[in-house]
Amino acid sequence: MAHARISMYLPPNINPTQAAIAYGCRALPKLNEELQSEDLLTRQKALMALCDLMHDPEHVYVAIDIGCLESLKALLKDTNVMVRIKATEVLYIMATHNVGREGFLKHDIIVALSYLLNDPHTACRENLHLAFKHLAQLPSGAQGIVNSGLIPLLVWKLQREEEKIQVPLLDTLAACLLEDATEALSSHVVPFLKEKLLSANDNIRSKAAYTLMAVSIPLKGKQQVWQCDVIPVLVHLLKDPVEEVRANAAGALMYATVTTAGKYAALDAEATQPLLNLLNSTLSKARLNAIKALTMLAEAPEGRKILQVNVPNFRALQVDASEAVQRAAEIAIKTIEWKP
Repeated sequence: MAHARISMYLPPNINPTQAAIAYGCRALPKLNEELQSEDLLTRQKALMALCDLMHDPEHVYVAIDIGCLESLKALLKDTNVMVRIKATEVLYIMATHNVGREGFLKHDIIVALSYLLNDPHTACRENLHLAFKHLAQLPSGAQGIVNSGLIPLLVWKLQREEEKIQVPLLDTLAACLLEDATEALSSHVVPFLKEKLLSANDNIRSKAAYTLMAVSIPLKGKQQVWQCDVIPVLVHLLKDPVEEVRANAAGALMYATVTTAGKYAALDAEATQPLLNLLNSTLSKARLNAIKALTMLAEAPEGRKILQVNVPNFRALQVDASEAVQRAAEIAIKTIEWKP
């Protein structure tokens, strides 16, 4: 005769570290209640469940609507490390959606997250910077970070954070400096970025050069790039083995050479030949940035003289697949062939 026996094992596909999710429209309200529980394990399980649910923007919308962001803000101050890590992870996932980014701004999440910039646990800080990176993709999000007064602290962190955190941090800074570079320039961002241009990490070199493009848009930024001798380093990066690095270095030079001092610094560093080599790049933005940088150099008599023999190279680009490259090539030819 058969006997009933209760298995000692959990049913298949059951995650014991994750809260059981209620059915239908009750799921998120129940998890929000559990986020506020005094029981540590209940809070942890609720956060694990939220990490899965927040990949769906519809769930993000509902979570914001029922007050989950306020619950998560409170958990950022939790004494338990795992709670803080998972809370920042939930926020980072929410920030990948536009509705989540808008929710961040309405509920002052930027300031709440900023208190964890000095958290002793790397995973917590990494999630925080990933959240800031995604938030900064929205112009109002980047402006929100600037308005929160965090730029000097983020610039300072650039010198001290681990490499894997420096990558999203540079993304955040680049987006924020496009909105307003004033505080960053007052916080010595240019010397810090110059150091990052020499990094052995390809991503860091590329993103540092891209951030310098944003820094070099205002006149004060162009002046600092010249004063800090960054231009010879950018010229050196035009020969970098990584194409993205070369493209971004050309972009930074495009802005830095607007001033007369920048033009002659680039000419002294022999920037023309490596920029001409970039005209054959497979990346359209590399070709575009190189053409524009060479156009800036052609505004100086010495640069125009050097480039006159290379006009056929520019004419070939008038039939480029990119319309922006075609227009830039036409302007370059007019500048090089101009006679006083």
